[in-house]
Amino acid sequence: MAKAVVIGSGIGGIAAAVRLAVKGYSVTVLEANATFGGKMTQFSLPGGYRFDAGPSLFTLPQLVDDLFSLAGRNPADYFRYQRLPIVTQYFWPDGTHLTAHADSELFAQEVETKLNVPKAQLHRHLQKVARLYHATAHTFLHKSLHKLDTFLSPDVLKTLPALPELGLTTTMHAANARAFSDPRLVQLLDRYATYNGSDPYQAPGTLNLIPHLEFNIGAFYPEGGIYAIAESLVRLAEELGVEFRYKEPVEEILLQGSRATGVRTSQNTYQTDTVVSNMDVMPTYRRLLPRHPAPERTLQQPRSSSALIYYWGISRSFPELDLHNIFFSQDYKQEFEHIFQKKTVADDPTVYVNVTSKYTPTDAPAGHENWFVMVNVPHNQGQDWDALIQKTRQSVLQKVSKALGTPIEPLITAEKVWDPRGIEADTSSFAGALYGSSSNNRMAAFLRHPNFTNKIKDLYFVGGSVHPGGGIPLCLLSAKIAADLVPDVSSTIAG
Repeated sequence: MAKAVVIGSGIGGIAAAVRLAVKGYSVTVLEANATFGGKMTQFSLPGGYRFDAGPSLFTLPQLVDDLFSLAGRNPADYFRYQRLPIVTQYFWPDGTHLTAHADSELFAQEVETKLNVPKAQLHRHLQKVARLYHATAHTFLHKSLHKLDTFLSPDVLKTLPALPELGLTTTMHAANARAFSDPRLVQLLDRYATYNGSDPYQAPGTLNLIPHLEFNIGAFYPEGGIYAIAESLVRLAEELGVEFRYKEPVEEILLQGSRATGVRTSQNTYQTDTVVSNMDVMPTYRRLLPRHPAPERTLQQPRSSSALIYYWGISRSFPELDLHNIFFSQDYKQEFEHIFQKKTVADDPTVYVNVTSKYTPTDAPAGHENWFVMVNVPHNQGQDWDALIQKTRQSVLQKVSKALGTPIEPLITAEKVWDPRGIEADTSSFAGALYGSSSNNRMAAFLRHPNFTNKIKDLYFVGGSVHPGGGIPLCLLSAKIAADLVPDVSSTIAG
């Protein structure tokens, strides 16, 4: 039976394991940590608070459903979710509070009432974004950008007419500022650059397609939280015969000539027909392929931002909050300059608060809430993180307390912090960069590492540091692209 080894059990690695098992491979997943999930893990704090450690937003749930359907299973038997009626609650320093309803008419009415932007103007914008997304996504997200047949596909005929409207020659912010005059709505739309760790004042306008996922398709919440995604897919993988081996970090990818033939750990050597790395592409080359020439141009691309996360048990509930909440900074441009130019955290950062106990009441004691409080920060370059953690904590408390009209610090009954150093140590994300390289130039999509390498046969790459990028949907798509490139079992056996 043809064998495959997957290095790492992040969401991309789990999805790749499922797809390879369906193709008939005997799959072993080797994970350095004690459990699966990568950034998609969970933990509890004293007092009865449960937290999803990493990703908190769930879009395009059909990409998860597809894995169960591919394996001949009913997705609902493993995994359930609901479409959120409210996508995000937004708070600005001037006191504006806007509810981004999932219903497009309610959202447009809210924007007109609170931000004085005509409903019809917002509707036209979202319709344009939807049209451009559907014209381009199958070419740029669902297939490899590094294979000629992608550009010979009939899908390209739909993509080409859309190219002039994609904003390739402008920035996200410039495009949004042309579309809308209200700076608050521009800031709301600029925020989507952070979904792949980028800067809206540098990143190309093509990233303005991202809001389509939330405003036109919807944001969703899985029963049991984001961790339930990984948990359900691991259950599926194990039913398909995939073996997960924990606390067994891979030390080297074994080569014979220009072919990957296995991996070595401190415990075993695994001979295999296919190797899939779900590890960040930087340590994959630097640590696992130390004697093989690395693609230096790709590895030297500027890193994405990271995150500073405070997990707080809060001893009361706030009805004005929902699952997703944003407290904006006064000067967004300055905030991103601090992250990407000054490599530090602004005095007035934008704050994201995720409260899963709104939808899973058992995530916090009755009358309490579990706050996942995140600030976008630079990746680790030796900053004094201990000092930044304390300084930023005070900035966050001041901002959120003012917006909610209640001192927050006395309500904190439990606390944990995750900073870029910990993110790197726990997940092997180089320098704690959440998305590998940033998308701060218009060629970034093409400079991101492909899902294969022409230099080493039978070695493939999945996860947020390679094409098509970071976040749950794109990691799932990376697994699909890579698995489609892996030879069928019959041809492997014949070879």
